[in-house]
Amino acid sequence: MSLDVEVKSVVKGSLGFVAEFKQFISRGNVVDLAVGVIIGGAFGSVVNSLVKDVVMPPIGWLTSGHDFSSIHFVLQQAVPDPDPTKAKPEVAIALGAFLNTVVSFLIVSFVIFLIVKAVNALKRHESEKPVDPPVPTPQEKLLIEIRDLLARERS
Repeated sequence: MSLDVEVKSVVKGSLGFVAEFKQFISRGNVVDLAVGVIIGGAFGSVVNSLVKDVVMPPIGWLTSGHDFSSIHFVLQQAVPDPDPTKAKPEVAIALGAFLNTVVSFLIVSFVIFLIVKAVNALKRHESEKPVDPPVPTPQEKLLIEIRDLLARERS
């Protein structure tokens, strides 16, 4: 008998969880956030390609053909060994890869700045529009007439 009660409470709790999740996911902000994350991931890939394949090659060409992505400072040379377990890999600071990442970050930051600036300008422009006064209801019109008549009688 108690097992039956436990199963029913678990099922009831699961249905409450599903309903709560459905309510959470149906909010507009969550959907907007999900769309933003997906577009941001795709945008990040485009920016990384832009930096790696379009921006950095001309910069490398201007600096005597250096490939910035391969610039690194070796701290310890690789030690080859016939036995792969005894071989030691090269230890290096990958400055070029870091530089590519910084350029990517700056481009993404600049684009986000432009988007936020455009949205703020739209909001500002929208708030500057004149707002028509609300149309009075028939009851309000009658009250206005009564007020005006009373004001005329007093003067």
